[in-house]
Order: sequence, then C-alpha cells, then structure tokens
Amino acid sequence: MDEMAILSHLEALAHSLEIKVRYEGLEGETAFPTGGLCRIRNEHVIIVNERVPIREKIQTLAKALRRFDLNRVYIKPALRDLLEEGRGAKD
Repeated sequence: MDEMAILSHLEALAHSLEIKVRYEGLEGETAFPTGGLCRIRNEHVIIVNERVPIREKIQTLAKALRRFDLNRVYIKPALRDLLEEGRGAKD
C-alpha cells in the first residue's frame, strides 16, 4: 500500500470513529510540531501539520488513533499492522 493510500485509510478510520481530522499550518516552536490528538468543544480532533512530509502525517494519525479501541472496527490487515507497531511504545 502506498503512503497516500495509507493516509487516506487512516483518515477514513478516524471518520468512522467520529474523530475529526484537521490539516493546519503549525508554525513556530510548538510542543507537537507534527500535530496530535486534542479535544475541542467535547469532540476528539486530530490536528496534523499540513507542512510536514506525508510519512510524518501518517505517524501523527497512527499515534493518535492508537489511543482508541480499534478492536470493534474492521481495519485492513496492513493498516492494523501499522497501528499495532507502536502500541507498546509510549505515545
């Protein structure tokens, strides 16, 4: 699966979990230069820096999505492998 397809599948997974994904230009020194998960008005939102390479966008989405229970959702095996790679690591 190419990186654009992975990114698209991660976005669709977030949507199916009712998590918004926003791409924004994050500038300056921030605690999360590539983005991350937050809550805005009681809704989960993943903010992704639109200026980082696609690989970092994928990592940001995967890291945020790992925090949710993904066992009840069908995920393509290659995508599930990507999400489970970092599950044991501290995110």
